[in-house]
Amino acid sequence: MVMDGQGGGIGATLIKGLRETMGNDLEILALGTNSIATSRMMKAGANKGATGENAIVRTSRSVDFIIGPLAVLMANTMMGEVTPGMAEAVSSSPARKVIIPLTQERVRVVGLTDEPLPHLVDQVVKLIEEEYRNV
Repeated sequence: MVMDGQGGGIGATLIKGLRETMGNDLEILALGTNSIATSRMMKAGANKGATGENAIVRTSRSVDFIIGPLAVLMANTMMGEVTPGMAEAVSSSPARKVIIPLTQERVRVVGLTDEPLPHLVDQVVKLIEEEYRNV
């Protein structure tokens, strides 16, 4: 499951990278906090997509991985698009979380290097490829 909001750019970039590396073997679900984000992730190559709190809450219970920006773990982020219910569902999910340490929120994660998004996506794709083969 790839989760994103606002314009869906991070999610679309992640899906494109996953699809290019792993082909069609990997089922990718695009979960957007809004329909624009979901649409953009679908155009990037997701198999299925859904929008909103209920879709995110229900889907996060049954996936192997949740991939997205740091904001998907925090209530009221992405200008309020990530509801407390969404953040709780993602945080509480038994899925492995692969989080991109990018956020427009007033949160800093220390101890990380500032890498551009393409480098972070490459790291995520490599990790998912390795982990997916072991699931």
